[in-house]
Amino acid sequence: MKTTYPISSLLHHKTSALWNIAPDATVFDAIKLMSEKNIGALLVMSGGKLAGIFSERDYTRKIALHGKNSKQTQVWEIMPKEVITVTPTDSVEHCMKLMTENRVRHLPVVEEGKVAGIISIGDLVNWIISTQNAAIEQLEQYIAGGIAG
Repeated sequence: MKTTYPISSLLHHKTSALWNIAPDATVFDAIKLMSEKNIGALLVMSGGKLAGIFSERDYTRKIALHGKNSKQTQVWEIMPKEVITVTPTDSVEHCMKLMTENRVRHLPVVEEGKVAGIISIGDLVNWIISTQNAAIEQLEQYIAGGIAG
């Protein structure tokens, strides 16, 4: 399976909505927004720039397990200090490798300092399944055409 396609090809099939939250918002507000939008992560934006990413994993590991209060803790207090990003020209394979090596499920896509999108491990899996199905269909048509001819 060829996974050298750029992430930009995947972004074209996603909704353009980018949900975000400010670093000084409460963790409660963040998880409430994620629940309303049925998403697993939020971009953390400050002054129009990417400051980080906040995920369900951050909540469960840094709030729930440590007995902190989500209504009193701000997002910046528990979000990862470093955010791993990719560019639209990075390959699907590169993104899968980054996610695996860094044990993250979401990657912001940044182009010229601006957030162009966000991809999840689920997006990558769905994209690979779609491209595999398309390749199988092409092969079936080729074989069927070859036999009929």
